[in-house]
Amino acid sequence: MAFMRTHSNASSGMGVAPNIRDTFHELQMKKAFRYVIFKIEEKQKQVVVEKTGATTESYDDFLACLPENDCRYAIYDFDFVTGENVQKSKIFFIAWSPSTSRIRAKMLYSTSKDRIKQELDGFHYEIQATDPSEVDLEVLRERAH
Repeated sequence: MAFMRTHSNASSGMGVAPNIRDTFHELQMKKAFRYVIFKIEEKQKQVVVEKTGATTESYDDFLACLPENDCRYAIYDFDFVTGENVQKSKIFFIAWSPSTSRIRAKMLYSTSKDRIKQELDGFHYEIQATDPSEVDLEVLRERAH
């Protein structure tokens, strides 16, 4: 009998829920969402989709979904207009790890980051953030241009 074994210690990282890649592709290809927030479910030993944001939601709506004292991964589809007046879009992967979060959470998110990034193939930029100033809208604007 074959089965997948996952380890519960913080150094091994977590698995990834099967729907993560599909949800990312809906954002990437179909523009179905403005953002996707992912969290680690320790009991399930995997990264899961916590929330999707409608395309009408603002960047402030997205930031309000990042917990003040816990880690998350997120994908944000950033729309902007270039200096040549061309509408563009860049997808950001954000690893949110506030300094106030638990040490165990920081370790789990750190060791699982490469695994989720494999599933989210096609994002343009990565931001590692430990406080709100590191995910300010201006940071995205500077990186996207």
